This record gives sequence, structure tokens and C-alpha cells, in this order.
Amino acid sequence: MDDLIARLFHLQPSLIVTLTHDLMHAGVAILILVVGWWLSNRIGGLLSKAMSRTHADPTLAPMINAIGAWTLRVLVLFAALSEVGVATASVLAVLGAAGLAIGLALQGTLQNIAAGIMLLMLRPFRAGDVIEGTGATAGIVREVGLFTTRIERSDGNAVFVPNSQIWSNPVINYSSGGTQRVEVEVAIAQRQDVACAIDALKKMIAGDPRVLGGNTLAPVVTAADYQRGGGAAVRFAAWVSGADAQLAADDMRERARTVLDEAGCKTAEAPRAHGAARPSEAQHA
Repeated sequence: MDDLIARLFHLQPSLIVTLTHDLMHAGVAILILVVGWWLSNRIGGLLSKAMSRTHADPTLAPMINAIGAWTLRVLVLFAALSEVGVATASVLAVLGAAGLAIGLALQGTLQNIAAGIMLLMLRPFRAGDVIEGTGATAGIVREVGLFTTRIERSDGNAVFVPNSQIWSNPVINYSSGGTQRVEVEVAIAQRQDVACAIDALKKMIAGDPRVLGGNTLAPVVTAADYQRGGGAAVRFAAWVSGADAQLAADDMRERARTVLDEAGCKTAEAPRAHGAARPSEAQHA
């Protein structure tokens, strides 16, 4: 029994040297991973600061930050594997074979990455623009990432929309031309006052210096709805510059009610704002 225990715990000098050598390489590999991960975070932060100090588009900052950080992390991972004696060539071969299967399984994720790159290259919108698309894609663009685009809605909540959904569907950018459309709906108490209300609102819009003109941006005043109780609704849409859009909706709403009362067109309730331009969202910009 004593001989068996002595044989089990008896280590040859060569074995001790081998174990010490392997432990040293494993420790160096762990150190490479820790230092490399820390450096990747630092480099990502430095890239973001460098982008913020230049005149570059802020939409590019999150994407460049992610690409720079993950590129360094992949290099650090291969360096750590090489340190412990793993052949990186065989790892690349295995990853290539596995990448095909993973790519087929994660087609949606890869589509989001490709769509994010296309959004940054073609720039249909930038950070701070007010856009509207399908579903919940409506609000102020805050960030375009590798997988999703972060949009701030008018209620202050954030919506993360997959990049592929934005890229594959029509998107209206209300900030691209420096103009935004304001829509206001006014409820009329009596249906026979619709024509009077339309004329009064046309005069009000024509006298507003903030309202833009021209064939494309001409304001429109129409009857929006006829209610069962004899009432109706009149809606007008006018294009204003982006700088005036923050207060234009509320101001026009109050002025419309006053103008209609002065013209003898009794309003039924406070006007409601509708927005292709969503001026309430522009206030967050």
C-alpha cells in the first residue's frame, strides 16, 4: 500500500517541467485575453471620442466602435489559442466549416449586419433625423448599430428596430430636406360650416410667414370627416422649416380655433394634431 501511494505521488523531474511549462503558457494566454479585452474596450472608447471631436457623421460612431473592438478581440483570441499550442490554421478550417452552418441558421442576423452596413454607406438618414417607416419605426434616430437601429419615440421610449426591416421597407425622412409637415385637425360643431372653415383656414395659412409654398410644398386644407351628430372635421397640412416645426403645431392649433371662432364657425372641441412630420418628436431632437 505504501509503495502504491509513493508511486502515485512520485513525479519525475521531466513531468514537473512539462506541467510548469504548460501552466506558464496557460497563464500567459489568460493574461493575453484579459489585457486584450481591456484594450478592445479602450480602443472602442478612443474611436468614439475621436469621432465626436471631428465633423464626422455621428451615425458612424457606434458602428466603427463595434467593428474596431471586435476586430481586436478576434485577434486576441487567436493569439491566446496560439500561446497554448492550438494550431490556428486548423481552428480557421473548423470555423470556416462551422461558419457555413451558423450562417444558414442565422440568416436574419447576417441580414441585419449587411443592412446596417448599407444604411451607413448610402445614408438614407442620420442620427437626429425624424423618420417614419413600418410598424414602430417612427421617431428620432439615435443610433445605427450592427444589428438594430435605436429610435426614440414621441413618448420618450426607445424602440430597437432590426436593420433589415428598415432597409427592406419604405422609410420617410422628414429631416432630409430641412422641412417638416405639420397636420392639424379641427372639429366643427355644424356640418354646414365646413366651407366657411376651409376658407378661414386657407387665409390663416396664407398669412403665416412660417408656411412654405410652391407646387410641392403647397399647403392643403380639406374636409377630413363627417360625424353622425351633424359635426365635421377639417384638416390642414402645411410645410414649415425644421427650425419652426417644434412650436408650429401647437401654435397653429390655437390660432385655428381662434380664427374659426372669429369667422363664425363654431368648433366642437380642441383641435387634434396629426403629424407626418410628428412635431412632438422633433422637440426631442
